[in-house]
Amino acid sequence: MTNCSVAEKKFDRAVTLLRSGGVVAFPTESWYGLAVDPFNPEALDLLYAIKKRPAEKPILLLVSGQEDLKSLVRSIPQPFLILMEHFWPGPLTLVFPAQSNLPDRLTAGTGTVAVRCSSNPVAGQLIAQFGRPITGTSANLSGTPPQQTAAGVAENLDNNLDMILDAGPTPGGECSTIVAYRKEKLVCVRKGQVPFAAVNAAVG
Repeated sequence: MTNCSVAEKKFDRAVTLLRSGGVVAFPTESWYGLAVDPFNPEALDLLYAIKKRPAEKPILLLVSGQEDLKSLVRSIPQPFLILMEHFWPGPLTLVFPAQSNLPDRLTAGTGTVAVRCSSNPVAGQLIAQFGRPITGTSANLSGTPPQQTAAGVAENLDNNLDMILDAGPTPGGECSTIVAYRKEKLVCVRKGQVPFAAVNAAVG
């Protein structure tokens, strides 16, 4: 049994699809997202094509916890250790120095990778059963509003997905806050659910 509203057999099917290069929509703590295997370049190409996403925009990843960072990041800035302790799982995305072997599609040539630990139980279960990080970009065409429902995802993306893990409407609202660490200073890349003042306060 899972601790969320999606049947186990649906997770099994979703994991099988991800391992074969498929694209799966799933709920997060804000909107529906799109999962592919981030280490599969062909799956990433498909993800960009479905979203019609500009090549210069990197793709953020979702992890089950700090252990998953080993395959993704070169180092962890000291303030990020505090922020992960305070805000993970939750709507705070952190921009790390990327491992050199990550697909170019993920980093878009930036040398960094954006990572979050989702607090949504369906997202968490999907990552756990897949056994490694997944992509977490929003389930919509680039430039269009994010989607709160499975029906909205299907309509917006013209049913081009392999599967939608439908767990009912997501909360919506603001997206995750994105924070980077540049020149020994925390930088707010995107405003979101976690106020940047709270980020700074946590670090002290």
